[in-house]
Amino acid sequence: MFFVSVIIPTLNEAPVLDATLRALEKNATRHEVIVVDGGSTDGTLALARSHGTRVVTCRWKNRSRQMNEGRKAARGGTLLFLHADTLVDPTALETLSHMLATRSAVGGGFVRRYASSSKFLRLTCHLATWRCQWFGWFLGDQAIFVTSPVFDALGGYQDMALFEDLDFSRRMKSHGRLVTVPIPVLSSPRRFSRRGPWRTTLADLGLTVRYLLGRPSGRSKPPLSAVKKSPWAEPGRSDLSKFTAPRPSPGAGQPPGE
Repeated sequence: MFFVSVIIPTLNEAPVLDATLRALEKNATRHEVIVVDGGSTDGTLALARSHGTRVVTCRWKNRSRQMNEGRKAARGGTLLFLHADTLVDPTALETLSHMLATRSAVGGGFVRRYASSSKFLRLTCHLATWRCQWFGWFLGDQAIFVTSPVFDALGGYQDMALFEDLDFSRRMKSHGRLVTVPIPVLSSPRRFSRRGPWRTTLADLGLTVRYLLGRPSGRSKPPLSAVKKSPWAEPGRSDLSKFTAPRPSPGAGQPPGE
């Protein structure tokens, strides 16, 4: 029977973690949740335990290493790596299970939406969906998932300053078919709060080009707690407890042959 291990790396994520765990609890599909913490001091651990979540403490404040530690504790045949500020739909795990089984896939990710009214961010999400469907390149805020045997065969996430998620999805593609789950996950727009959507996206694009060309990024990866503002603080987006993603039409979200 399908059983998924949801692995959430954290570092001082108390303001956002509760909503994420509550969203997962609405999924009826058999699963376990593992919070891998890199040394939180804000009550993240107590909050995770209050939900009955398995907690793994990690001596490294490094997302790649935390996710790999989570895999060591996982019992599921499928691994889902979820950011602490990203909400899943109540049918997300059921749909994931169905797509893996019916499409003979080894992994993939979800369509992403931001909890923002920005038309520009909405456009970037549509472009990201196109990128995933045609290239199989997924980023961490799209809730990357993979079968446990394939994760182990790949040796997990590489210890990289940036783009460990893109690196992993590109390597995962070499092991089999990837799918894009058309039911969106809802991700926080908090990383756009300092420089705004346009400047942040352009900077991300520049770093991505450097990565694809094999050039060093010139900066180290910021800790998960780098932005402490609640991701749900944007006007008009403060209450996401009733979030239900729009249902796609049959066959939506996949290119020909998917």
